[in-house]
Amino acid sequence: MADNLIKKASSKKENSSPLLGRFEIGKLLGHGTFAKVYLARNIKSGESVAIKVIDKEKILKGGLISHIKREISILRRVRHPNIVQLFEVMATKAKIYFVMEYVKGGELFNKVAKGRLKEEVARKYIQQLISAVGFCHARGVFHRDLKPENLLLDENGDLKVSDFGLSTVSDQIRQDGLFHTFCGTPAYVAPEVLARKGYDAAKVDIWSCGVVLFVLMAGYLPFHDQNIMAMYKKIYKGEFRCPRWFSPELSRLLMRLLDTNPDSRFTIPEIMENKWFKKGFKHIKFYIEDDRLCSVDDKQNSEDDMTSLSEQSMSESDTEVEIRRRTTSLPRPASLNAFDIISFSPGFDLSGLFEEGGDDARFVSGAPVSKIISKLEEIAQLVSFSVRKKDCRVSLEGTRESLKGPLTIAAEIFELTPSLVVVEVKKKGGDKAEYDQFCNTELKPGLQQLMREESAGSSHLPSDTE
Repeated sequence: MADNLIKKASSKKENSSPLLGRFEIGKLLGHGTFAKVYLARNIKSGESVAIKVIDKEKILKGGLISHIKREISILRRVRHPNIVQLFEVMATKAKIYFVMEYVKGGELFNKVAKGRLKEEVARKYIQQLISAVGFCHARGVFHRDLKPENLLLDENGDLKVSDFGLSTVSDQIRQDGLFHTFCGTPAYVAPEVLARKGYDAAKVDIWSCGVVLFVLMAGYLPFHDQNIMAMYKKIYKGEFRCPRWFSPELSRLLMRLLDTNPDSRFTIPEIMENKWFKKGFKHIKFYIEDDRLCSVDDKQNSEDDMTSLSEQSMSESDTEVEIRRRTTSLPRPASLNAFDIISFSPGFDLSGLFEEGGDDARFVSGAPVSKIISKLEEIAQLVSFSVRKKDCRVSLEGTRESLKGPLTIAAEIFELTPSLVVVEVKKKGGDKAEYDQFCNTELKPGLQQLMREESAGSSHLPSDTE
């Protein structure tokens, strides 16, 4: 067990004081030129984590400050069930600490080193790899060093992409729309990278995925030679042969993944529509809650699940839904103090404000919390958004992918007075233009309609001034 390993390793250390008072450091998992990775345990939660310890002096001398900053930014941007998670970053005068998800199963490389995989097993790994890579690409992140050594397996046998040290983002593209940095592992590098004329990083990742798929199914590399220049020539010409045990569907897929012409090479959507790839494929559903990745169990139908109001209405009548909402006890919203109110904005108008500023918006209402939550669900239904509810918080998430991911909006209800509440709306992810449009065309009119309904039905509420 991981915890036993931590305790044994910790007991051997002379200085067993917890790291920054929070983590017990265990055995060394691996090391490189600038960093070491240790198994560790969160003292408070008991959770096993991996901590990457980076020497500040070494990265300063190597001029890698921007490199480390970019890696942190990328890991925060690409949170996905098949990508190793970065939980937090800590620092002292001498060290930087990445607290990351501990993936217990080791490298996929170790599994392949024992021999080729069964087709259904290889297909599962490639499906998970393509899902993760597609997720990264949709957010303008490109790995550029995909290989079995950078693909880890967790205790459930699920794949996790790691080591974003050579990854890059779309804002590093030159004016010609291409990347120009030579990087990657020789056997997995795409021919256009070897040409040193600029390349589409998304297509480079797809080539590497093709090499990974070949290796999983064959047990050896498609392009291999003891002389590296001879190997580069094979890659540049696309000279490889599929073994006899490859099915025709698999061979055709590999020909499109390992196409030396990046323009005709398969894209992520084309891969996902491929007959061989699609067999048994299921899209992963997940969400971020309290800065942690949470998976969605489709079999659960509780109110806290990601679900749409339209799905509820199919199984319950409107009357039943309303009764359930009335009988469900909601906790009292958190109260706002004077400093909270002052910080909102000058000229705060309690007669029905929808104050907007940047990615935040606020709305004052005399409606009960349950009615406000119902209205948010109703608005979400109109645009086919998913809804998650927890206490006095509601999260709305769209399905349309953009460079910054799907539009995600968090709404939280605070108590202003015993008869008035403030609904604070924030953009948590996605494109700002899409957020502004949603607020102006759906959210703002919907909440203002609720205000008018409450004003008409309750004489003690402020009247609408519009």
